[in-house]
Amino acid sequence: MRKNPEIEITETKLLSDNWYLLNKVTFNYKKENQPVESHIREVYDRGNGAGILLYNTAKKTVVLTRQFRLPTYLNGNKSGMMIEVCAGLLDKDNAEQAIIRETEEETGYRLSKVQKVIETYMSPGSVTEILYLFVGEYDENMKVSEGGGL
Repeated sequence: MRKNPEIEITETKLLSDNWYLLNKVTFNYKKENQPVESHIREVYDRGNGAGILLYNTAKKTVVLTRQFRLPTYLNGNKSGMMIEVCAGLLDKDNAEQAIIRETEEETGYRLSKVQKVIETYMSPGSVTEILYLFVGEYDENMKVSEGGGL
């Protein structure tokens, strides 16, 4: 990984490791032709994740999940429920293995192949997470359980 020589991390202080890691990071940043600036940011590290849009070309359908998300509830979503693509954290798997695992856990469809579309940072101002996004075709023969997640 290439490091930016204009950034110097001067302190990292653990604020919380209750669910994932929340650190307070102090760093110096040197912009071109300007003096060094010191900044402090809180950075949340929950690991990287993967998501997939499951589609069926014959039926012209997609599979989505529905679940409660506390942060959306706290920010005005009256029910806190979200309609989402199937997704989850990588844990110790690579992105492809993780999304195949999550797809079966959440939807009950066992996929043998997926196609990576893009990888992106979720909220780069405060969260370290990279999200790997995939597409995958499903059909009824791939259904091995009811799904529903863990």
